[in-house]
Amino acid sequence: MRALVTGGAGFVGSHIVDLLLARGDQVSVLDNLDPRIHGDDGTLSQQVRFVHGDLLSPASLHDALEGGADLVFHEAAMVGFGKGAVDAEPYVSTNVIGTIRLMEAIAKLCTRPPRFILASTMALYGEGAYECKNCGPSKNTRRNAEDLEKHNWEPLCPKCGKSLEPRPVTEDHPPNPGNVYAISKLNQELLSMTLGRHYQIPVVALRYHNVYGPRMPRDTPYAGVASIFKSKLLAGHSPVIYEDGGQLRDFVHVEDVARANLLAADAPEDAIAFQAFNVGTGQPHQIVELALELAKSLGLDLQPEFPGLFRLGDVRHIFACTSKIEQIGFRPRISFEKGVKRFALEPTRSSPKVILSS
Repeated sequence: MRALVTGGAGFVGSHIVDLLLARGDQVSVLDNLDPRIHGDDGTLSQQVRFVHGDLLSPASLHDALEGGADLVFHEAAMVGFGKGAVDAEPYVSTNVIGTIRLMEAIAKLCTRPPRFILASTMALYGEGAYECKNCGPSKNTRRNAEDLEKHNWEPLCPKCGKSLEPRPVTEDHPPNPGNVYAISKLNQELLSMTLGRHYQIPVVALRYHNVYGPRMPRDTPYAGVASIFKSKLLAGHSPVIYEDGGQLRDFVHVEDVARANLLAADAPEDAIAFQAFNVGTGQPHQIVELALELAKSLGLDLQPEFPGLFRLGDVRHIFACTSKIEQIGFRPRISFEKGVKRFALEPTRSSPKVILSS
């Protein structure tokens, strides 16, 4: 199989590349090597055909798709929380316009439409799913600034004002993105599906939950909370946790996420085409658990700090219902405890940087 991985020198993309090479596929990578994400250590395998370029560049896309592709894993994106409207244009340019140009290039340059596996995100849901004991399921829940300023962290039922119980979020949960990044990813997913149908390119969207593991970017605005906590601990500082640390998240190891991508690539087309799938473990953990588990694994007696900070747009609880992706054979292999310990003890490093030319 011939596979193109956009963002293939990055965090998740490089792990997908590893699995593709291990099974003998021909792999091309398109990556702009953004220095905010990529470090100076590590290289991609010489088996990879590398194109240093950008999704917005017709020449880069032409080079990346030279000879066609049977599979396209679209991992390249501007990621992170976003700084309100300030970041709106670069998010839309990379995540939305870049995806449109990629799909147009596929339609023009590939004689046979490849399967298109999109890296989507749980962020497009906004808050996760909740249920009120009195009023039943509560969707499109939001927290307002007034409550957060009073340190009332838990969302309340919009009908009766009582406490809500968090529930696993399913793929049919109404999207309700709360920041620029999430809005751009929702648009990316919708456009991919629409253009895929138009160009007869079978598209599957994988909505990643909180991915962590080797090659996670460190000390950047786009690093995940696991990387931020680890960097703090290794520097001898206590992790600073927003709110009270009781936020529930679904931490899924990057190696499991990479496997989910290959399962989506190999599943029967009628089982996955033009559908979205959660990629998580279905097992929620509090943010504070992550900090404590990392400190324990590193043998450090550093307790988290809770200064009462918060960010508008952050969600309180979200974790995956995984029953849909289980139907194509996905089961996470790496437990929270095992994965966090491995992550803690691995040498701190960033994604592979390519020194090869195409």
